[in-house]
Amino acid sequence: MAEIRWDPGKTARGGVRAVLRLLRIEHTLFSLPFAYMGGLLVGRMTWREFLWITLAVFGLRSAAMAYNNIADLPIDRLNPRSKMRPLVTGAVSKSTAWLIVALGSAIYFLSAYMLNFYSFIMSPIPWIFALTYPHAKRWHVFPHIHLGFVLALVILGGSFGVIGDTSPGILYVFKHVPWCFMFAIIFWVAGFDIIYSIMDVEFDRKAGLGSVPAKYGEDRAVTIAIIFHILMAVLMVAGAVKHKLGLISYLSILAASALTVYGDFAVRKSFTKIKMAFNLNLWVGLIISIGVIIDKFLKIYW
Repeated sequence: MAEIRWDPGKTARGGVRAVLRLLRIEHTLFSLPFAYMGGLLVGRMTWREFLWITLAVFGLRSAAMAYNNIADLPIDRLNPRSKMRPLVTGAVSKSTAWLIVALGSAIYFLSAYMLNFYSFIMSPIPWIFALTYPHAKRWHVFPHIHLGFVLALVILGGSFGVIGDTSPGILYVFKHVPWCFMFAIIFWVAGFDIIYSIMDVEFDRKAGLGSVPAKYGEDRAVTIAIIFHILMAVLMVAGAVKHKLGLISYLSILAASALTVYGDFAVRKSFTKIKMAFNLNLWVGLIISIGVIIDKFLKIYW
């Protein structure tokens, strides 16, 4: 079916449009609010911190997305669903992609250095997780959890960026990181990535690549995704209680959880709903993060 072959990374054009498709620039916009959320959950964010956190996320996401396309190029050439991606079609050259990896990494590490010492010494960890993600499916059947860690570490980075320069030690920062929200994000991302990977189940099995649908079947994969998203909702509520959040946060968590589960059950009825469920989750991320940001912003600055 046509929708099963849907690929958000495809483009038929070159130039700037192709580079933006390579980077999936909307994914950077999707990630940024989680960094701000991580910062506001632990303290007051200055304009200076806001700037460097923004640049850090932009740099890391750009480097990671470019490298993901480079690492997956041999696979994408063979997979019918990904045959229109920029590196496959030649709309973006491999040398340009490597340049983006280098520049993005430089911006990321510079931004971490400008934030504070603890942010800088921790900066290799998110970078390693982000750039090893495309290899995860070659190593095991849970690359979805690896991807969840990548986004969850954005929250950790935001927390370090805000309180790293005023804390008495690195253990103090770790103690105040919003762990419930981080683990909620891991389960949320892993769940919708499992749904997304159903589109490649046949190809993954033939190519020997790891994924939950390829290992356990599509129906069990959807069940696992639903369980992950229930855990997400529980951890979100636990995080809201721990951080003494208000009504706005609880309403955003409720709305996000409802949309996520709705998408899961729509896919359970028909795999042609995968595109709809994936796009719903872009809104879910914004609803969760912006709800918490507004809540904390009003408490801190109002």
